[in-house]
Amino acid sequence: MAPMTDAFSAASIADPMIPRVARVVKRKREIADVVTLEIEGGAFDFAPGQFNMLTAFGVGEAAISVSGDSADSARLVHTIRAVGAVSRALTELHVGEPIGLRGPFGRGWPMVEAEGRDVIVVAGGLGLAPLRPALYRLFAEREKYGRILLLFGARSPADILFRDELEAWRGRLDVEVEATVDHARGDWRGNVGVVTTLLSRAQFDAANALAMLCGPEIMMRFVANALLERGVAQERVYLSMERNMKCAIGWCGHCQFGPVFICRDGPVFPYSQLRGLIAKKEI
Repeated sequence: MAPMTDAFSAASIADPMIPRVARVVKRKREIADVVTLEIEGGAFDFAPGQFNMLTAFGVGEAAISVSGDSADSARLVHTIRAVGAVSRALTELHVGEPIGLRGPFGRGWPMVEAEGRDVIVVAGGLGLAPLRPALYRLFAEREKYGRILLLFGARSPADILFRDELEAWRGRLDVEVEATVDHARGDWRGNVGVVTTLLSRAQFDAANALAMLCGPEIMMRFVANALLERGVAQERVYLSMERNMKCAIGWCGHCQFGPVFICRDGPVFPYSQLRGLIAKKEI
């Protein structure tokens, strides 16, 4: 078995279409349909916001954003929602089982551009996972940034990801963390409503702010427009897009979004590049 693994790893260096073989070392169920896998199998260097192509052997391959800390090169973390055959098979992997890996791919969050600015991070549902590496970087290099705001929205309290981390971050004195849910029962004491309700009362310097958004496209569109109304420049509002990616290097065309390819030119884009496209339902 070892020679096969070595062959895959050596080939993947030269050919981005050939996966390397890694192994699951930790599995955690986050919420009902979401599982986080920690993977080991070599050195992993990635930028916050990038993604990998993960293979469930015998089933298929899917694009999954990295949700772990880019400072930890020994281990990859991916948070996966079971929505189809491949993603379900990935969430059903257990510790010790093999997993295929290609990547990392794509353009990540603008961490350098954010330096010296107020940073507004807005996540909807599973969108918190691709933003988590950026948050780790923001917190690790806290002195490089102005105000940091994390605004998170979920469908219900049961759908809140990384609840323990959110509570820990909320306890920091140098970060503002607010959460809201679309609907809740009587035991929820937090905000109820869409995430834009949190944005309307958030305090930041719009003239010197940068925003990172990830979530359903309709949410990102409304949040982006609300940020523009507050005075944030559209070229400093960044969105992470999701499309059906197959090759991850711009060859197959499955993820074409107007004139761009999500895998090659994204998944992170400035709103100024997408503003005329994101409202078109047929794209």
